[in-house]
Amino acid sequence: MGPKGKKRAAPAPAQRPAKKQKVQSGKPSKPDPQKTTSQNKKSKGKEKAFERKYIAIPSATTGDDAGDSEVSGEDEGLLQEFGKAVNFLSSLDHNGLARSKKETERLRQLNKPIRKPRVDDLPSVDSHGSESGSDSWNSEIDESDDEPPSDDVSIVTEENSAGGPPSPDELDSDAEMPYERAPRKRKVSSEIETHRHIPGLPIKLSDGRIQATGKMTVASVRSDDEDEDSEEYVQPQPPPIEASNASNVEDVATGARFGRPAVVDVVGNRSRKARLQGAKDQIASISQEIIADPENSLGLLRRLHTFSLEKITTPSHPEPITNDLVIRKLAILSQLAVFKDIIPGYRIRALTDKEKAEKVSQMVARTREWEQGLVLVYQSFLRSLEAELKAKSELADVALKCMCTLASEVTHFNFRVNLMTCIVARLSKKTWDQSSDICLNTLIRIFRDDLSGVPSLEVVQLLNRMIKERHYNVHPEVLTCLLHLRLKNELGVRASDSKVDKEDKTNQHSKGKAAARRAKGKSTNQPHLSKKAKKALKEKKEIEQEVREAEAEISKEERARTHTETLKLLFVLYFQILRNPRPTSLLPAALTGISKFAHLVNIDFFKDLMQVLKNLITRESDEDDSDDRESHTQHRLLCIVTAFELLSGQGEALNIDLGDFVNHLYSIILPASLLPRIDDTPETEFISGIRITKPPTIADMLFRALTVVFSPRTSGNTTMPWRSAAFTKRLLIASLNWSPSVGLRALDFVESLIIKDPKLEALLSTEDRSVDGVYLPEVDDPQLSHPFGTSFFELLQLQQRHYDSRIREAARRLSSYIRT
Repeated sequence: MGPKGKKRAAPAPAQRPAKKQKVQSGKPSKPDPQKTTSQNKKSKGKEKAFERKYIAIPSATTGDDAGDSEVSGEDEGLLQEFGKAVNFLSSLDHNGLARSKKETERLRQLNKPIRKPRVDDLPSVDSHGSESGSDSWNSEIDESDDEPPSDDVSIVTEENSAGGPPSPDELDSDAEMPYERAPRKRKVSSEIETHRHIPGLPIKLSDGRIQATGKMTVASVRSDDEDEDSEEYVQPQPPPIEASNASNVEDVATGARFGRPAVVDVVGNRSRKARLQGAKDQIASISQEIIADPENSLGLLRRLHTFSLEKITTPSHPEPITNDLVIRKLAILSQLAVFKDIIPGYRIRALTDKEKAEKVSQMVARTREWEQGLVLVYQSFLRSLEAELKAKSELADVALKCMCTLASEVTHFNFRVNLMTCIVARLSKKTWDQSSDICLNTLIRIFRDDLSGVPSLEVVQLLNRMIKERHYNVHPEVLTCLLHLRLKNELGVRASDSKVDKEDKTNQHSKGKAAARRAKGKSTNQPHLSKKAKKALKEKKEIEQEVREAEAEISKEERARTHTETLKLLFVLYFQILRNPRPTSLLPAALTGISKFAHLVNIDFFKDLMQVLKNLITRESDEDDSDDRESHTQHRLLCIVTAFELLSGQGEALNIDLGDFVNHLYSIILPASLLPRIDDTPETEFISGIRITKPPTIADMLFRALTVVFSPRTSGNTTMPWRSAAFTKRLLIASLNWSPSVGLRALDFVESLIIKDPKLEALLSTEDRSVDGVYLPEVDDPQLSHPFGTSFFELLQLQQRHYDSRIREAARRLSSYIRT
């Protein structure tokens, strides 16, 4: 229960008869003076509130109602905390708050300021007695003159009216008026200079110094008359466009849009400096806006492409205007940079009729419109580049560089095959120049960056077709790019023609067998699925396939299938070059490629391939002449290395005799000792931008072939001593003629053979011994040469008479070799 002070008392019953007395009908009675006086006082107290001077503010209740005004503990805490903030209530004007509306209005009228009347010398309006008074109102201004007074007169009049009565001088007609005393405006003299020079901004050098450019910009100074004329001049409005002239309206690509002048106006400027500067500014601003917002800049893309055209025509200018060569070059390079930046990371395909008829959201429709527009502008750009390339114009090199850049950096986008076709066609010529280097480096970059294998397959198809059409009369450097192919071994994929990862077929049964096993109650890895479950599984697989396509995920099976097709085309090209009846310059590149990818060749082709290599060696031996002896020696060494590389991998399972290749290698050593440039790097016209690798010399190929022949992988642990002795003897004979670098390599190889076979130590001694047969150095068969019938006396000659100290030291160390 609450406190007693908060109880409200019931109304007194004595007030009810007072209300009833108001309703009672009055009877005529004698007037009572005392009662009348009290009634007047009562009626006077009932006057309206707004008629009173002050309306009393209700005071706080007392007595029993005082409990309602008691302050709670929470309010007391607030008053103690914020007591100072309510001190303004004590200084309030209670009379001002209680003042009525009537009293407020009375006080306002009482304190209203009174304006003083203007004192003048004019006669009263009611005075009509004298003539002089009537003459004083004559203003001496003709009534027909309705021209308004000038601005100066009005200003002076206002000043006089505000300042007080006019002076007697001002009333005098002969006195000068203030507007007459004001100086008049003077016109700008024509002798004053009408131009001003504005200095250009300084530039900051690379070392941090600030340097003034010294350039001055001339700006015209406009006079006041010119400003007034310009303000009064109204630009005539163009006539409305009729339906017949609607076709003459310039579009966004050529007209004056986006606050820029029309393309025709920029290109058609007579001043070449102004023309170039205007084109540069507009091309730069357009490119910046396109990169900032590509999806809303299709019009700017077309406008940028217009600057690269040779001749520009518009509906308003039907006559073609020849474009400047520098502007076209700048526009082409700017388009290249823009397309590299805005091209999406996926391929855009054409919409089907069903997709066009579908109702899509506004965002999807806008994206589709931008994609299709981007493809169209990109196609126009590529067509212009191809036209410049075919016409062999001055911009052909720039166009070729742009196509190579797009082919290598946006390989995933549309028109990839068209770019590759132009690049491969450029490589079909017999000569070699800088553009050929650019094209070949582009193909190498495509091969090295390819993850799916599809672009590599397309390039190999184009190269295969081009080489066949040219009847193998192309530059040999063209085939060197095929050595950079990323095939199965480099991607870590199993080299299989059918599948990459074979499924585990253990406990795998067909549907019929699985059903029979389930009927017998036996276990199976294929559970029984209802029709509903099969349908759900099929839908799940379709969804997973769509997700993989959306994520551009490359499956191993698809990649292996693509690489298999690439390998087929590659080996078909190589085998056709090998079987060509006429010798071709592509033979070294084909042999190098076969030796690199020998482990991927099908084992069924090994025997036929070995026979082709034997025929090539024989043909090169028959055609060996002094004019081209180095190239023939190089071809024969390549054939030998390729044969041993083929049998070092999958060919180990085959029983193929390589004795003929060993005999050919034995016969090459002596002629190679007479080659003057055996250790010189062959000259190549191709400048690689990927990796700088020197092509192998004849000495490199010779010792590589010797290493392959005598390696444990090919010869096994049972190396025949007579073969090692024959090769050692012939290498020592050839080292007498070789240069010091090749001679050192020969002595090191001989030392490795002596260490490997202990029977060769007997040939280091010059003492007499009994042997079978006589050594025949001119025989090219190592078994029939009888190498144990001689000794290594060449070491003594090298030790005593060679001019190089390194050779003498190596020969001395080898002749005194003792097995430990």
